[in-house]
Amino acid sequence: MLYRTLGKTGEKVSSLGLGCMRLPTIDGDPGHIDEQRACEIIHYAIDQGINYLDTAYPYHEGKSEPMLAKALQNGYRDKVNIATKMPSWNIESREDMDLYFDEQLERLGTDYVDFYLIHTLNRDFWPKLLELGLFDFLDQIKKDGRARYVGFSFHDETSLFKEIVDAYPWDVCQIQYNYLDIDYQAGHEGLLYAASRNLGVIIMEPLRGGCLADMVPDDIMKIWDKSEVKRTPAEWGLSYIWDLEQVSMVLSGMSNLEQLKENLATANKALPHSLTEKDHSLIREVREIYRDKLVVDCTGCRYCLPCPAGVQIPLNFKYLNNAMLYENIEDASRAYASHVGDERKASNCIDCGQCAERCPQEIPIPEMLAEVTRLLEK
Repeated sequence: MLYRTLGKTGEKVSSLGLGCMRLPTIDGDPGHIDEQRACEIIHYAIDQGINYLDTAYPYHEGKSEPMLAKALQNGYRDKVNIATKMPSWNIESREDMDLYFDEQLERLGTDYVDFYLIHTLNRDFWPKLLELGLFDFLDQIKKDGRARYVGFSFHDETSLFKEIVDAYPWDVCQIQYNYLDIDYQAGHEGLLYAASRNLGVIIMEPLRGGCLADMVPDDIMKIWDKSEVKRTPAEWGLSYIWDLEQVSMVLSGMSNLEQLKENLATANKALPHSLTEKDHSLIREVREIYRDKLVVDCTGCRYCLPCPAGVQIPLNFKYLNNAMLYENIEDASRAYASHVGDERKASNCIDCGQCAERCPQEIPIPEMLAEVTRLLEK
């Protein structure tokens, strides 16, 4: 495993970190983690040198943190950095910050975390948290040892990102970044800005929720196949990010051992400036084709869930994008009917708008669910 320095912390972290938002589940229920398979993935990752595990209060409907506590028994806790996140949307007072953090420590079975991040900062949460005493809280948890380092994850515009970076002596930041999203949210400009301030830069959604690795269209594969160096689509996506020296670590939510092993193989040769100009030219070509094809920019982050009507929003959008990517609505409709099911389908949407309010991509979700209904529920 290759390691990189995590900004001003000086910590040496594995170039690949394990995200615990997409652990294997039973019957597709995000709140029902397959504990045996999840432990197998976590232990294999640590045994292969991964030393940064990322979770959060809402992941797997609140089950991710307790799952991690089970997996890190028998000496594994001492081998890794644990990162978790404050549920910003639940904070109504300064006291809430401590109450939620102490609950998370209990869930994780530890008296401290290595990294505590403020989750999904945006224009709604940022001013409210400031008013409630966020900086006092951050100072306190570092002083009393409940957190070794502090940071934030971000979903908003670049100008706000810079404002937040400059507002406090953060240790790390976590941003969405991949070869499609170079101008989205913090984007490439924000990445460079944070690195110039000596923050550790942690990348999430490197494969856009798996969209850049799974079921890749033929015209995209033809471009990848032009390369003399043969890489899988996942390897292309990860290598693009690791090519940047400003990136400290890439987080990937790997749901099975096969994904983990493939990503580990890529991580073990993930040196900065290892891609050629021809490689970057192919990536630019792929980016433009994808941009023309995508109907909805869903990354599968699941912040829109749970839906009060039971709609499985990211799954619905997956089949809408598949229909457009492969230009085959008939096959996509059959797959949609088979895998989504009546209880989770788009037409159950009651247009309450809760999902759109929570979406970090600012997708007009009810409108796009209506499009899913129109195209795929014939």
